[in-house]
Amino acid sequence: MRRYYPVFLDLRGRPVVVIGGGQVALGKVRGLLEAEAQVTVVSPELHPTLAQLAKEGKIRHLARPYMPGDLRGYVLAFVATDDRSINAQVAQEGRALGVWVNAVDDPPNCDFIMPAVVRKGGITVAISTGGGSPAMARKLREELERFLSDELASMLEVAAEVRQHLREKGVFVDAEVWNRALDNELLDMLRRGLREEAKARLLTTLLGQEGEG
Repeated sequence: MRRYYPVFLDLRGRPVVVIGGGQVALGKVRGLLEAEAQVTVVSPELHPTLAQLAKEGKIRHLARPYMPGDLRGYVLAFVATDDRSINAQVAQEGRALGVWVNAVDDPPNCDFIMPAVVRKGGITVAISTGGGSPAMARKLREELERFLSDELASMLEVAAEVRQHLREKGVFVDAEVWNRALDNELLDMLRRGLREEAKARLLTTLLGQEGEG
């Protein structure tokens, strides 16, 4: 089993190409648009939703099959066809041009694989089994969806606001202090809707622990 290095990419305003125009391509395009990438789809035909996105100018559409040279100028490429020969051609071109390629369900022609993803508010959890079992990745995603509550998302928002406030004041708090401060009592306050009280408690706790010792 391959060992992958996990990473989150900032694709805002960056050009990405998707080869294929069906249901699988639609899933890739939706994720890329959420990340604010500039998306080009290369396919003779498009899923109706992709066609609407192209009509609205949200994606660029090249209405033809993949041709050598189609990866030039892009930072990432996704191949969403059921043709392994196309996957291999795109992967070869990507390696020649230094463009990273993901070919759906075809690890030998991938430079990176896509994890199963769970999102709750500003929290994103990516799950991978190294390509060993996509079904297991989906199972883990379902378990995490049950675990990640609205209160945890609220805790992230409160922690981010407090962290920004402290940074503006020139106060930097050790990670271990943060770990102790983000406790179950804070979570319970958020569960009861006491957001401002929770924020005040977190700030007081951080400043108090930072001053100890």
